[in-house]
Amino acid sequence: MLLPAETGFAPGVTAPRMLISAARAATLKLANQREAAVPEAPVLIRAAEAFDLETARAVADPALDLAHPMKGPFAAEHIEDIDLACTAMELARLAGILPAFLVSPDRVSEAQAVSPADLAEWKDTGRLGIASRARLPVAACEEAEIVAFRSLDDLREHVALVIGTQDGDRAPLVRLHSECLTGDILGSLKCDCGPQLNAALRAMAEEAKAGGWGVLLYLRQEGRGIGLINKLRAYRLQDIGYDTVDANNRLGLPTEARDFPVAARMLDLLGVSSIRLMTNNPAKVAALEGVGVEVVERVPHQLPPNPHNARYLDTKRDRTGHIL
Repeated sequence: MLLPAETGFAPGVTAPRMLISAARAATLKLANQREAAVPEAPVLIRAAEAFDLETARAVADPALDLAHPMKGPFAAEHIEDIDLACTAMELARLAGILPAFLVSPDRVSEAQAVSPADLAEWKDTGRLGIASRARLPVAACEEAEIVAFRSLDDLREHVALVIGTQDGDRAPLVRLHSECLTGDILGSLKCDCGPQLNAALRAMAEEAKAGGWGVLLYLRQEGRGIGLINKLRAYRLQDIGYDTVDANNRLGLPTEARDFPVAARMLDLLGVSSIRLMTNNPAKVAALEGVGVEVVERVPHQLPPNPHNARYLDTKRDRTGHIL
């Protein structure tokens, strides 16, 4: 992609452009960087000439890099426009690849022009709308409706499951659940995602029996927004001793990458003005309130640990502020 530098130039003066290409595609060895000043700094590479591409493949090729745990995060020298660097990092996260890039000021002939404004427009939640809805009896409650949401430019299809009869005068019991293939479908014991999902549906079913209702927002944000492959990379780092937070950060990824404005837009489209939020994380309450959602109550949603996820839950308590 081609990122134009947009600041610091007089009218009529053409701004320089730089080519940012995913290191995964170039299979470059991530070896010429410096320690990052912040945990989630993007990994940027200045040139390709100095690297042995055969050695690089062990680090950059997604089929091989699990045998070579990442040694980041790193920051490159001589990156003058941090906004462009952050745009590149966010595009990498959205694409599900490691935030590692080759930066070149010259090779621009086949590049696609992209700017921070383009990214902001693509992420504009006003483009998200209801695509379809239908009755969907589920094991927890036969009185349920599924609502699918889609944006014009985003292939991810978020889903809401409305449990019981929607009542605009009563705040529903709401659970935000980020997609977790390993936990929701395969029954992984490394996290508590599957049990939390099922327990939330049961709690909403009980709420419906008592005359209330509930909404499960199922967000297509695997691994809290880092994607399935990067989540598995983080699992590999956890296997050798890193906790959840450090594993993500060593890959150059943020601890929290979920898109809360999407959840707020979904609630708005459903006509939900206030919610009772099922969460152990006060930061999630603050994040939703920060995008205009009225949270009238935080409802604890704690489940017993198992031998495989006890450290994961301890990390959530000790490092990300969960009340456990």
